[in-house]
Amino acid sequence: MSREFLKGNSLETPAQDNSLAKKTQLLDRGQWANKLEFLLAVAGTLVGLGNLWRFPYLCYKNGGGAFLVPYILFLLACGIPMFLLETAMGQFTSQGCITCWRHFCPLFEGIGYATQVVIAYAAVSYIVIQAWAFFYLFSSFSAEVPWASCRNFDKRNVSSNWTAAANATTPATEFWERRVLGITQGIEEIGSLRWELALCLLLAWVLCYFCVWKGVRSTGKVVYFTATFPYLMLVVLLVRGLTLPGAVDGIKFYLYPDPTRLVDPQVWMDAGAQVLFSFGICQGSLTALGSYNQFNNNCYKDTFVLCLVNGGSSFVAGFAIFSVLGFMSYEQGLPISEVAASGPGLAFIAYPRAVAMMPLPQLWAICFFIMVILLGADTQFVSLECLMTSVTDMFPTVFRRAYRRELLLLCLCSVCFFLGLLLVTEGGLYFLQLFDHYVCSGNNLLLLSVCQSIAIGWIYGADNLYDDIEDMIGYRPSPVMKYCWLYVTPIVCMGTFIFSVVKYKPLKFNKTYVYPTWAYALGWSLGLFCVLLVPLWIIFKMTQMKGTLSQSWDSDMFTTVVWELSTLIVEVLLVEFFPFLLDIRLQLLNSPGSSTVIFCAYNRPQNFQWETGLDCR
Repeated sequence: MSREFLKGNSLETPAQDNSLAKKTQLLDRGQWANKLEFLLAVAGTLVGLGNLWRFPYLCYKNGGGAFLVPYILFLLACGIPMFLLETAMGQFTSQGCITCWRHFCPLFEGIGYATQVVIAYAAVSYIVIQAWAFFYLFSSFSAEVPWASCRNFDKRNVSSNWTAAANATTPATEFWERRVLGITQGIEEIGSLRWELALCLLLAWVLCYFCVWKGVRSTGKVVYFTATFPYLMLVVLLVRGLTLPGAVDGIKFYLYPDPTRLVDPQVWMDAGAQVLFSFGICQGSLTALGSYNQFNNNCYKDTFVLCLVNGGSSFVAGFAIFSVLGFMSYEQGLPISEVAASGPGLAFIAYPRAVAMMPLPQLWAICFFIMVILLGADTQFVSLECLMTSVTDMFPTVFRRAYRRELLLLCLCSVCFFLGLLLVTEGGLYFLQLFDHYVCSGNNLLLLSVCQSIAIGWIYGADNLYDDIEDMIGYRPSPVMKYCWLYVTPIVCMGTFIFSVVKYKPLKFNKTYVYPTWAYALGWSLGLFCVLLVPLWIIFKMTQMKGTLSQSWDSDMFTTVVWELSTLIVEVLLVEFFPFLLDIRLQLLNSPGSSTVIFCAYNRPQNFQWETGLDCR
């Protein structure tokens, strides 16, 4: 099988005028300046807000320390193998997550498009969290943090139906719902645009643009700060949290094992979804970042290092969060279960409430929200870089020219910003939760993981990918990875998906508000669109073939599939019955029309070739 890769060399058209040469020059694709930039970029996108606010909550909700059992099993069975698979695909081909499929399995290129749709949804929606964090950060520069006491923000939004709840609302909740969001009573009421949030959203997009506009050359430098500073803030908050009264009770609540929870299938589904989402599986980011590595980079070793960093960060973040929640429980005299929360409720209600009880609340609030901004920024940088990589690799002659990448990125950021304005309206939080649940949720990632493991493990061939990895790092990975791609990952992911469908419950906002039917239909439509791109692409490619299916048998696609299957069978027969022939070159002479066909048998199935001539390479 031929292997042609984009080396990233500058190609110039001969010209006397330097300005003309500059215009007709294809710019370098670019590579990481060193290995550390790659590690920091991947660590930055993996260690995100999900580690901070979702993993600790899932841990306490699903049996404390007992939750680590299914989490670690999913990490070993799905997380690490799929992490290696996606990184190796990008590094071997030096292509993004769409064009890399043209080398491995063109019929499944739809997986690449599906991952880009998922990451585009995420890029539009998750940056809103940065806008909220900017709003809180700016609000922290005051004599008293505004969520420390009730101020009856925006009284006109309090209706008679909300009177009782308003009287019992905590200051942090009041600030969040009325001052920041101005939230309406349902998705049907979009309300007006929150201009302060819109400006914060614009600031977040401007920051992203200037950090990504030069590709990995700029992103690689930015991550030195954005990927390391959150760890510094996490350590500071952890040390502060552990010194607070009641911190020990919070940590006990976080880690106390309840083995009886392991028989609940919901615990296993939560663990699987958390592993896939937090490790960036089937989102295209790993393939895009890996494509900028040196060809001989040890991606196998990087996989274990980065997975350990990601899992360890999630675990340590739980100590920082629950030590503070234990303090809040101690101060208020309430059970920890009543003050614990997940998602935005943790970052923008529970933790700010705890900060307001500390000495120097402004300092700790600033540290916390800077950490939230940087955690979200790293993920956003990589999402944009992934989208840009996919487009420029598909059309290199168009976008790999002077200033065209910057213009493309400007258009992409502008479109995403205007789409995101819907999410900073007074009813925007309803749409954000809808997108998060149906589009960027575990179900889509589970199905795409099944498709990807089948396409690579069974159609392209797990052994072939092992050979590719051996070309890059000089040795073959553990065979455990291969069996995970072939059997464990697709079975586990499909089983988890089936269970989630059987146990499906309609989405509710704050566990009380039921969305209208059209909202559920919108969510399901957006979610299914991502997954349906895979079979739709297969159908599209088959309709592009000339003639009937039998007449199209000689096309490159079918020839590649048939040839790979046949050579795999030949290799199995040689290994089982004629091992001494593996290193012998067999020459089968056939002369239809005076041509000579040489059949070459090598150790590696992708090196089996039909060639015309006397030399067999």
